[in-house]
Amino acid sequence: MVHATSSVLLLLSLALLAPGLTAEKCSLAGNWTNDLGSNMTIGAVNDKGEFSGTYLTAVADTPYNITRSPLLGIQNNTVWQPTFGFTVQWTFIESTTVFTGQCFVDKNGKEVLKTMWLLRSRVDDAGDDWKATRVGNNIFTRLRTLKE
Repeated sequence: MVHATSSVLLLLSLALLAPGLTAEKCSLAGNWTNDLGSNMTIGAVNDKGEFSGTYLTAVADTPYNITRSPLLGIQNNTVWQPTFGFTVQWTFIESTTVFTGQCFVDKNGKEVLKTMWLLRSRVDDAGDDWKATRVGNNIFTRLRTLKE
């Protein structure tokens, strides 16, 4: 009985000492929306951490019709709140964006993706290179389906 009580006390102590840890693994797969209203869908993450999906931006500096664009990425599969990166090759304009971030699960079980990005736009001349790259950040939250 003493051994069982000691084990329970040890587990409780660890829980109190590690408030940032969660029992639920953060999963990238699914539908997400960011703070600007853009939406992305990430498919299953394979054993190597690779994934693909689509991204539909809600913001773009273009006169062209915005369309869904492919994304390819990889995550660290060995941790509960993984880091990841992915690239979006925009289908409606000559630009590419790379995102890097981490997937978190808060104490209420809510998943959030905290990201930073670099957008590279094509310019006609090397002298215009100074205006070709933008940087920013986004926070994504999981889109829930009606049955969830």
